Amino acid sequence: MSNYIFEICANSAESVVQAQLGGAQRVELCAGIPEGGTTPSYGEIKAALKSDIDVNVIIRPRAGDFLYTERELEIMEYDIDAIRESGIHGVVFGCLTADGEIDTAAMKRLMKHCKGLSVTFHRAFDVCRQPRLALEQIIDLGCDRILTSGQQPDAQQGIPLIRELVEQAKGRIVIMPGCGINETNIGRIAAETGAREFHMSARSLYPSGMIYQNPQVSMGGTVTIDEYKHSLTDAEKVKRTIAVLNK
Repeated sequence: MSNYIFEICANSAESVVQAQLGGAQRVELCAGIPEGGTTPSYGEIKAALKSDIDVNVIIRPRAGDFLYTERELEIMEYDIDAIRESGIHGVVFGCLTADGEIDTAAMKRLMKHCKGLSVTFHRAFDVCRQPRLALEQIIDLGCDRILTSGQQPDAQQGIPLIRELVEQAKGRIVIMPGCGINETNIGRIAAETGAREFHMSARSLYPSGMIYQNPQVSMGGTVTIDEYKHSLTDAEKVKRTIAVLNK
């Protein structure tokens, strides 16, 4: 077994089970995947913790940007406090200023609530103005890792910046590539960046058990999705992707 770490972006407690079956060591548990991930319910978190795998929970009160109001920061504090004692491994969040810099004041405020937890600065990093300066600021804040696609649409396109960040970090913080990683590209991403942790979704669509269906009605109003298919982590996809680096 190699010393790579594989994290799955899990959209449910069931996906956490599948991630574990596939051989991943950790999950990032999220609701609202089409929105980029939002904080899951407390019930989802408790159910996920029944699996024997490290669970990191995203702390993100809404979709959209990472410029948070006083009320939103308060919500994030409440969420961290509510789950900190549950046995979760860590939390995932990130805050920016209106100018696209790391909001160090907001981050320090949230970090005070994270005692004993692993902290990942998420892909808010990918929309910050100065990634190299941001890296140093995030290290100073005491975060354990940065999840990034290298400020590109996916991690494969972001290889040049990810490689630079790994070199700049010099082991002071984990640089974890994520977004679009799968069995066809993880080998290249690992070889060309020097990263040791990887974040991926590895999901498949599964048909609903509903016999009667009314596809004319969308629960999202004008946002139309196929509500008679469910997206879940696919244990076999996880296995195949991990196998590429564990040869």
